[in-house]
Amino acid sequence: MSTATLTPRNLSKRVSPGTGARNVATLAWRNLVQIKHNPMELLDLSIQPIMFVLLFAYVFGPAMVGSVEAYLPVLIPGIIAQNALFAGMSTGFGLNTDITKGVFDRFRSLPISRLAPLAGRIIADTAKQAWSMAILLLVGFAIGFRLETNVLALVTAFFLLLAFAVLFSWISVYIAMMVSEPEKVQIFGFVVIFPLSFLSTAFIPNTDGVPGPVAFFMDNSPVTQLVEALRGLLVGGPVMDHALLALVWGVGFSLVFAPLSLRAFKKRA
Repeated sequence: MSTATLTPRNLSKRVSPGTGARNVATLAWRNLVQIKHNPMELLDLSIQPIMFVLLFAYVFGPAMVGSVEAYLPVLIPGIIAQNALFAGMSTGFGLNTDITKGVFDRFRSLPISRLAPLAGRIIADTAKQAWSMAILLLVGFAIGFRLETNVLALVTAFFLLLAFAVLFSWISVYIAMMVSEPEKVQIFGFVVIFPLSFLSTAFIPNTDGVPGPVAFFMDNSPVTQLVEALRGLLVGGPVMDHALLALVWGVGFSLVFAPLSLRAFKKRA
């Protein structure tokens, strides 16, 4: 009697949708449980947002608008959006770390969906995004920020932010698939995310006084659309147009980078 040989690729080539969903949930939980063994990651998710809020509020607030309290309605939505972009880079960093350390090679030897490690990482990092947003809001409330809309608008702001973050994270996933070291994903974050977040209305109330070409870019950037939608949901103002434009930008990013990421992922992982 001959015995069939099961290779790692045979084992993970086909699984049922239900099994695939369980694989994704298991690996998402794995990425979250790791925080227990690496508490510095939780501190990074908590301390960095707190430092940004306090530094921007007490340094820029009095200089820009005269007081911390007057600046918080501008700052909190903007810094939530900026933090989401940087947190999205952690998805690519984590994926590249798992690949370069051989973790994905071990996953390939298991009878699981080949896309489960990727999907699990994205879902886990989305949960971390929610944690960071909650921390930012709590710190904002502690120093004087007030919700001027309602709880439904706050929940909508959460979902809008998380949706944009997931769509935008495909850029970091693609970068992670293309570079050889996790540090190069971080370099991308500093080179692209910093200019993108500061060339927006994340930290200023409007673009009055900004030179024309720069103001045009700022007014139409995806970060500005997200920030203005969050401001409308949290402190009042126009929401629908900004939210739709932010999601259109996010969908555009995902339509370009998700197929590229999946193709590179299948080749590399």
